[in-house]
Amino acid sequence: MATDSESQIWKPDSWQTRPALQQPHYEEARKLTAALAELAKLPPLVTSYEILQLKSQLAEAQAGKRFILQGGDCAESFEDCQGPIIAAKLKILLQMSLVLVHGSKKPVTRIARIAGQYAKPRSEDTETRNGLTLPAYRGDLINRPAFTAKDRRPDPGLLLRAYERAALTLNFLRSLAKGGFADLHHPESWDLSFARDTPLEHDYHHMTANIGEAVRFMENILGVRAAEIERVDLFVSHEGLHLHYEQAQTRRVPRREGWFNLSTHFPWIGLRTAQPEGAHVEYFRGIRNPIGVKVGHQTSPETLIRLMDILNPNDEPGRLTFIHRFGAGRIASGLPPLIRAVQQTGRPAGWICDPMHGNTFLTSDGIKTRCFEDILAELEQAFDLHAAHGSHLGGVHIELTGENVTECTGGARGLTENDLKVAYRSEVDPRLNYEQALEIAMLLARKLARMS
Repeated sequence: MATDSESQIWKPDSWQTRPALQQPHYEEARKLTAALAELAKLPPLVTSYEILQLKSQLAEAQAGKRFILQGGDCAESFEDCQGPIIAAKLKILLQMSLVLVHGSKKPVTRIARIAGQYAKPRSEDTETRNGLTLPAYRGDLINRPAFTAKDRRPDPGLLLRAYERAALTLNFLRSLAKGGFADLHHPESWDLSFARDTPLEHDYHHMTANIGEAVRFMENILGVRAAEIERVDLFVSHEGLHLHYEQAQTRRVPRREGWFNLSTHFPWIGLRTAQPEGAHVEYFRGIRNPIGVKVGHQTSPETLIRLMDILNPNDEPGRLTFIHRFGAGRIASGLPPLIRAVQQTGRPAGWICDPMHGNTFLTSDGIKTRCFEDILAELEQAFDLHAAHGSHLGGVHIELTGENVTECTGGARGLTENDLKVAYRSEVDPRLNYEQALEIAMLLARKLARMS
């Protein structure tokens, strides 16, 4: 149950009385205050109606009636706010979701890590190169990647730039979703060349053929054309890391109770800031959005229950989702105690698997990467562990891009560490490329079909 202090009236700035980790230090408080005041006056990026719609769909996923696909960049960059790059992200999410619908025989909710994923937590506050120490790059919301004193200095003006880029991105996504972009559903436009001469080539082509038949059935028999679908539901999410930025966009809305974070539909708390007594948990407990919390081997069952007490004291379905990240070698021992802890409470909570962060390592050349086979291994174990404990894995959370970068090894093409230098573009964490992301979806669809 909530303590007396937790039951007190919450305000958007209540978090400022708690220890706040991973926050930038701005040298000029006056400029920060001015930027936040301007941000607070700007129109909301999302609506309360959309937020509550997503909460309802997350409740269905908790009940095993829906599957969640959450995917996108590890950290967006302002430079990538370009039409072709945004369209490529939507394209891969649409294609992956169709594959997962085929495998799970359930509706799939798409949640993109986009239009706000501009800040990232860092292990160290500073970075040293050739004897020069500067603040760490924390994402375009806060500072710039170039290793100069000017670029690494936290800049309040970037908060407004981030809002503007998020608004432009959302506007284009909504236009695509309503303007016939759904014709990318057709699998004949998918590039499966990565599977050529692999053992699963036949399976992948057979799967896309079946999806194509289902689309044509919908079009020809039901009289609904995929290219004429008025709306492709797409929700957006980001880590609610920069608390001043989140606070400035937290508002009341007419005819609804409580406060909504109107910068995104689904904000989440990262593993580094999920302390029950910390500022991030204090902020998140007061907003009406559905929220995610990253958990891993550092999270004890007692902490998990404490987070449930604080973040969902009224046991609202769809309100709270745990996004677990362990690594392929740790999930078998780390996940079951958390599943049992939630089950013993009898209270609602959703589960999503993030197979990316626990499988990150450095190559001998010092390049940060992830192995496709480790990512797949953690995902498959997650499904099996939940099933073995009478639980339900409601979705997956994947860092990906619609472009053919070379940031993760493995997959059907068998990318090696030597290939990473060909097209490594991420400033922070490595992402699955278009081919690897589509292949993950196809392998998960096979898994889901066997489990159904």
